[in-house]
Amino acid sequence: MRMLMSLVMGLCFFSLSAQDTYLQCGTLVDVASGKTMKEKTIVVSGNAIKSIKNGYVSGNDGDTVIDLKNMTVMPGFIDMHVHIESEFDARAYLSRFQDNEADVAFKSTVFAKRTLMAGFTGARDLGGTGVNIALKKAIARGIVDGPRIYTAGKAIGTTGGHADPTNGMRKSLMGDPGPRDGVINSPEEARKAVRQRYKDGADVIKITATGGVLSVAKNGQNPQFTIEEIKAITETAKDYGMLTAAHAHGDEGMQRAIKGGINTIEHGTLMSEQTMGLMKEYGTYLVPTITAGKQVEEKAKVKGFFPEVVAKKAAAIGPLIQDMFAKAYKKGVPIAFGTDAGVFPHGLNAKEFGYMVEAGMPEMEAIQSATITNAKLLGVDNNLGQLKEGFLADIVAVEGNPLQNIKLLENMAFVMKDGKVYKQ
Repeated sequence: MRMLMSLVMGLCFFSLSAQDTYLQCGTLVDVASGKTMKEKTIVVSGNAIKSIKNGYVSGNDGDTVIDLKNMTVMPGFIDMHVHIESEFDARAYLSRFQDNEADVAFKSTVFAKRTLMAGFTGARDLGGTGVNIALKKAIARGIVDGPRIYTAGKAIGTTGGHADPTNGMRKSLMGDPGPRDGVINSPEEARKAVRQRYKDGADVIKITATGGVLSVAKNGQNPQFTIEEIKAITETAKDYGMLTAAHAHGDEGMQRAIKGGINTIEHGTLMSEQTMGLMKEYGTYLVPTITAGKQVEEKAKVKGFFPEVVAKKAAAIGPLIQDMFAKAYKKGVPIAFGTDAGVFPHGLNAKEFGYMVEAGMPEMEAIQSATITNAKLLGVDNNLGQLKEGFLADIVAVEGNPLQNIKLLENMAFVMKDGKVYKQ
């Protein structure tokens, strides 16, 4: 009798644990082929796609059926450039002196959830205080709702450069930050900084190859690393299996980064045609962040929003990014989707699609840049970036046809990550 009861209980448990979710999809986007398919059903079991069936299938008793017949269904999007810890506002320069690590952490959970609800089930975080590493772990453990995060931890810069955390401080507070703080001044220190990021738990490496817009420093475009320092970073990162990214507005800094082996150029504002040719030659991807350019251009017009030294750079650099992107795309430069969310409010990431299409990229290619392309760059294309049997169930949907109106992606109707429905 005891054995019989155990068998019955085991069968009941199996029945409960084997329940599947059936997503009845009106239109399904196959990003691998660049085509759409009508009337498909995605069967999700656990956290993965079990199968994709023709027609609308309902499954067995106990299975969950979700009606997406009036929607376009796509893989979850991946944003390759966010700052998940923060959100820039008029208080930003004061906040770094007032906010404790716990304050940053609590805010980051709000930003993470907004990002997920916007349809971005993955994000590459390109620099914060280190809270981003703890947030990544909390999301992975299911403590916090948010995208899969691939983080750089603290970005690496040079003394006085864009990622020097003491820029703009009085001398008594400046000190002499080093590799642990993400500030280097030699190939040896560069290697140490990469290894420290690995030790801290970062997944990728981000450097600031040129000056930047929002740092309290005069020059927003000068090169800030030697090519020897960049090579030391990329070679060490490769040893540790880490992708590399370079913030860069100025052309000379971009060329050094490309020749030094950097995988992605972020922003690329003042990119010349010669540099576009180098990008193609070296297989380096451009992450355009057009939305951030639009944002800083607008905020530069608001008196007092930025310090004067920053406002001048924002007014000069912000308006140029979209035109550069249009030229780079036409030239054949590889493109990866990224927004610089955090410079503008998190959750508005999908605005980037509209700006990309406005600049000449077809809607399907824009969607591919945020799915299959970014999955390949991150080295997770064996289980993310497509709607495919055996892949993780990161699935999003919008009402209508975004291939006819890309701005529909700004109003996400359905979000599933890892087989769990977060928005319906």
